[in-house]
Amino acid sequence: MADHEIVSTEPATGAVLWRREVGDANAEVAAARAAWAGWAARPFAYRAETLRRFANVVRARADAFTDLIARETGKPIWEARGEVESVIAKVEISIAAYADRTAQRRLDAPMGSRMALRHKPHGVLAVLGPYNFPAHLPNGHIVPALLAGNAVVFKPSEKTPASGAMLIDCYKAAGVPDGCVRLLVGGPAEGKALSGHPDIDGLLFTGSARTGLQLNRQFADHPEKILALEMGGNNPIVVWDTPDIHTAAILVAQSAFTSAGQRCTAARRLIVEGRLYDALVDQLVRLSNRIIVGEPHADPAPFMGPVIDNEAADQLTESFLALLMKGGRAIRHLERPIDARPFLYPALIDVTNMQERPDIELFGPILQVIRSDDFDEAIAVANDTRYGLSASLISQTPALYDRFWANIRAGIVNWNKPTNGASSNAPFGGIGWSGNHRPSAYYAADYCAYPVVSSESEAARASIGIGLRDG
Repeated sequence: MADHEIVSTEPATGAVLWRREVGDANAEVAAARAAWAGWAARPFAYRAETLRRFANVVRARADAFTDLIARETGKPIWEARGEVESVIAKVEISIAAYADRTAQRRLDAPMGSRMALRHKPHGVLAVLGPYNFPAHLPNGHIVPALLAGNAVVFKPSEKTPASGAMLIDCYKAAGVPDGCVRLLVGGPAEGKALSGHPDIDGLLFTGSARTGLQLNRQFADHPEKILALEMGGNNPIVVWDTPDIHTAAILVAQSAFTSAGQRCTAARRLIVEGRLYDALVDQLVRLSNRIIVGEPHADPAPFMGPVIDNEAADQLTESFLALLMKGGRAIRHLERPIDARPFLYPALIDVTNMQERPDIELFGPILQVIRSDDFDEAIAVANDTRYGLSASLISQTPALYDRFWANIRAGIVNWNKPTNGASSNAPFGGIGWSGNHRPSAYYAADYCAYPVVSSESEAARASIGIGLRDG
């Protein structure tokens, strides 16, 4: 690949899908800076109607968009279709969220005056998107940002630029002004140029904790800029006191292996009650053996596609071997059926007796299993992480869920549900290394505009009753 060009290839086949010249952060930010004030001056109803047209454009292009996402990420066609549906649904959810979270309000004020609460956009917001949901996740930042009156410069992941480009094309086809939604094609260098640009007013990021921590340091000297970080997790799923082992195994597999484990909310650690261990592990192995791994359009439809590229598959293979070297016991080995392609079959590894379990996000289909005989210990193990995004308890005992909810440290806490599949109708975010207290989804409106409080009176009235000499 030439230095001046970004090339996207299909992980399932290795075929070149898309290529384009690397962009210029200065030019894209300048275009957004010149355009945002005019967009912000438009009535909210105008911006909302423009984004409703965007939803209709995506709806009209849904088949082509679905196919592109599936080819570029490797995810099954059914999953890519669900992502496109989420892009469409995001508009109405964001309009409702804006009305709820940033509505104009009148407040009580003395002496016939009035107090008003309104919100203003920040200006130009940069958005850095991930590869696992290359349309849905950046769209979750861009739609509320545009609704609030901001202009956006979006740099998609260099691994999924085609999906990002199609998303931007849909905004422009709907009538979002060209300067208000800009596409920056590039790799890490362009991302750094954008995040460090003096003319952005904030950055909205979804991606790895490593990059998020670098951004947090970069923004430390800029308290005037908004920074929203969503950074993934080392998420636990706890199975305790449940008679339905088969259903528990399904919920665990859905949590760990959907999207080939490439979800920030995916379960990375299974903590299981000792007396249930053998039966649950047996069911998990049986279920994992049945999971179809294949290319996006395969028939029958696969449950999992490949991971994003060979580099990711190599790193996951090395991580699995490192767990074995540190004392892990393989329950089901990480299999890679085609050497030159990033298809991986789900892996299970028992790390109960490992002296020091690494607190890392293994972004793929590897599930670490830990046996425990005490529920308080299970919660302590679940909390033994710097992350804090998602956690789930599988149990038929409500009192255990009450204890779990009260003591677990995570922004998403589920009961008899997978760790993943969060709703866009609710806030989405975590604590620790999972975020910086700027939850996205329904609460994205909070970081896309800032509150302005105004004390107002139609006539000027003033007097000083104390502390003046007679005049």
